[in-house]
Amino acid sequence: MKKIVITQSNYIPWKGYFDAINVSDEFVIYDDMQYTRRDWRNRNLIKTAQGLKWLTIPIIVKGKFFQKIRETKVSDVNWNKEHWNILNQTYSKSKCFKEVKDFVQELYMTVNSEYLTEINVHFLKGISDYLGIDKQFKFSSEFVLKEERTERLLDICLDLNGTDYYSGPAAKDYMNEQIFSDSGINIHYFNYAGYSEYEQLYPPFEHGVTILDLIFNQGDKAATFLKEK
Repeated sequence: MKKIVITQSNYIPWKGYFDAINVSDEFVIYDDMQYTRRDWRNRNLIKTAQGLKWLTIPIIVKGKFFQKIRETKVSDVNWNKEHWNILNQTYSKSKCFKEVKDFVQELYMTVNSEYLTEINVHFLKGISDYLGIDKQFKFSSEFVLKEERTERLLDICLDLNGTDYYSGPAAKDYMNEQIFSDSGINIHYFNYAGYSEYEQLYPPFEHGVTILDLIFNQGDKAATFLKEK
């Protein structure tokens, strides 16, 4: 088996995203897709005393023109300092804050790119390392692809000699499974049910927040709350 995961980059994504990285033999960032506003590309949720709050990277949007994710730039170079200050204030009372503070702060202070994809990958690599996930990242822009969406995904799988393609459950709405089957590639959809709860600030418990919430609250035990250990 050779497991392929192809997905758009997200900013400090939730634990399910890192399970997808962990299960893969080849993890491909789908970076030449169109950037979409009010999506997970440049924002994610944290848990605060006032409820869920978005942390959003401010970006430059080129009106109604087609804008690839890898072409998207930030509009404020100080966004990282602001985000770190918010995280510092929000999670200062978390169980493992002192343990992980330096690690998370360094992630934010060493961001040195103006491009959203490069920023996201900076966090994906740093957090993966912390969780003990040793994976290489590839980018869809490295491949010559067809125009139709499912065929583009299939092309990447074939180029990588993949036998199994893994995707989120929402992909069922558009996936042409037959062309994968005709090429001898099995399709699998992640099941995001059944995650264990952990000691989290500000009840009630919420699974769908950034992985940083898990890290602040569980420290070096964070990886034990992933499914693909």
